[in-house]
Amino acid sequence: MFSMLRLFVFDLFKLILCTTSFHKTNKLRMCSLEKRGNLFLLTLTGDGVDEHRLNSTLISSIRSALSDASLHSTHGSVLLTIAQGKFFCNGFDFNTTDTIFQLALCHDYVYMRRDHGLLSMNEIHKGIMLPDYGVELIRSKVVKRESLRDVLLRGVKVKADEAVTMGLVDIAYEDRESAVEGGLRMGEELAKMKWNGELYAQMRKALYPELCRVLGLGFKPKL
Repeated sequence: MFSMLRLFVFDLFKLILCTTSFHKTNKLRMCSLEKRGNLFLLTLTGDGVDEHRLNSTLISSIRSALSDASLHSTHGSVLLTIAQGKFFCNGFDFNTTDTIFQLALCHDYVYMRRDHGLLSMNEIHKGIMLPDYGVELIRSKVVKRESLRDVLLRGVKVKADEAVTMGLVDIAYEDRESAVEGGLRMGEELAKMKWNGELYAQMRKALYPELCRVLGLGFKPKL
């Protein structure tokens, strides 16, 4: 299962984030992908109590949606990931590692809701060691030393406003609706730039060379 999660993180991280009417819902209704102009909206579907715990089926569904997004992307395409219901992602459904951080940190911008938003890494409490790519992803994206320590070595539970202060997320919104609206606005602003996706991807890899090495992306800086 760790190998599947590695592929999942790999696909999320390598996807060109730069983003006809296109809409696809997974036949198992675990996620949907909608294209609105240059904006791809990836939604983890479910009812109000669905925790979107990652298992092999959901991971495969998301990877399939990412493949479709990559196939239909053009210059300026942007990917926005949201979830229906109370939870964005509440870890694995087979009690191994908590992955909401990994799922969120694969994105370049992270918005969080205040009403139910909570981030935590419970491996230290459960006596579970993170795989190398999980540690490197968090270390690469969490730049404040004290935040990294508290997240990994203390397993603190972090609410939205504190997460902004700690540098874990970019903006805290009052509820899911306002967070989605904020994400859509940001996505539309980025899409207007019509950046070259391949160049964006190369610059993104250059920011995280060690993570690319662990994931096997094979990034080599150009001299």
